[in-house]
Amino acid sequence: MGKATSSSSTTTTTPIALFFQSKLLCFSLLYLLTSLFLALYHYLSPTQCLFRSSPFDHPLQTPLFTYPSSYGEHKYALTTHRSFCNSSIFFSDYRRVFKEIQELCRNSLVSTTVLRYMQGKNSGSFGANFSTQKRISYFDHLNDNVEVPCGFFKEFPIATFDRIATENCSGVVVVSAIFNNHDKIRQPRGLGSKTLDTVCFFMFVDEATLKGLDYHQLISTKSNENRIGAWRLVKVSSNELYENPAMNGVIPKYLVHRLFPNSKFSVWIDAKLQLTADPLLLIHSLVVSENVDMAISRHPFFIHTLEEAIATARWKKWWDVDSLQTQMETYCENGLQPWTSNKLPYPSDVPDSALILRKHGLSSNLFSCLVFNELEAFNPRDQLAFAYVRDGMSPKLKLNMFDVEVFEQVAMEYRHSLKSSTTLNKQPKSITTAGHHFLVNSTTCCSNYLSKM
Repeated sequence: MGKATSSSSTTTTTPIALFFQSKLLCFSLLYLLTSLFLALYHYLSPTQCLFRSSPFDHPLQTPLFTYPSSYGEHKYALTTHRSFCNSSIFFSDYRRVFKEIQELCRNSLVSTTVLRYMQGKNSGSFGANFSTQKRISYFDHLNDNVEVPCGFFKEFPIATFDRIATENCSGVVVVSAIFNNHDKIRQPRGLGSKTLDTVCFFMFVDEATLKGLDYHQLISTKSNENRIGAWRLVKVSSNELYENPAMNGVIPKYLVHRLFPNSKFSVWIDAKLQLTADPLLLIHSLVVSENVDMAISRHPFFIHTLEEAIATARWKKWWDVDSLQTQMETYCENGLQPWTSNKLPYPSDVPDSALILRKHGLSSNLFSCLVFNELEAFNPRDQLAFAYVRDGMSPKLKLNMFDVEVFEQVAMEYRHSLKSSTTLNKQPKSITTAGHHFLVNSTTCCSNYLSKM
């Protein structure tokens, strides 16, 4: 009887036990397969710093333009090698991002506060070249009726049809510039299926750059309108602007909100870079999700402005070192301080400004205008004026200074293509430099800065 009872109990419990065991096995297999899929996707991704919420949302793979081999658009890439990633960037689902950005652009059509710009024509300079105290007087924007100087005291020399095209660009615009044939035109990669239909891509170029493109048969200089892949080219008659080509490039870089008055978001990308991530995803992740006015990368090495100034003088990134010293002394005398934790949430005073993402609004537009005024007053090295303007302006700029790791994963950097005989920062014969004595005999203000730094 005991054996029979035991046998009966075994036969009744075995199917139930097997059921739970098989269910547990299914869950284990599902977990294992999911983990293997995510691990494989992560391994095969172009970078281990980028994460998408939808692995099935693949960007366009078709090349946007086919270059002749003589052009060499992919020569001299500056690759980075990181075995791990401390700062990853998360991209939301492309379709959700696309709809959200479109909705934000529609809702921003009615703006409560608009920055007003000083009007007038000044034959001497595109930016009117105001004095130090005059420029400082516009840092505190407490009255919305006050007009701010922001370039365009001379006409920006582009064709009427190009001006109409820039003004008709609403929503999101990606902007770059090549002057003096200094770089190659490279096509953006990683674009979503609807990006080219909704995002404007504008490349400002001068006559020297157009001649180079014509030489490689990429365009015809006889044509009024030219497009290379995603980029619409806009010819700038640079001989009517600044003598220095780099200063001409500063105009679309910092006055993008004036060139594209109906755009709500913008991405500036130096022509030495190739964008490798969709601009909508970048804006959503780095600007919208962070609720900031602007996003820009930190410098990989420096956190203090004078560190960048000393490096600029030492490596001859700007030929007139005497004017660099004057600039830094001016900033020190007017309140520039080295970075400390008191400046948080700003994590650094020095950006890598090759990639700038903006939400066009009062604070970001004011910041861009004030920086441009400083660049015209001194030189186009925008990293030197960055913290001086940011810390001194009001209202304050909401800024996302993301890690350089993120910058390296969303853009590929290349060396400039300019020959040494025609460098952008070529030193005039009449200028003498004092590179070995930079800031040695500086004012007390900068001496205090250096001692604190």
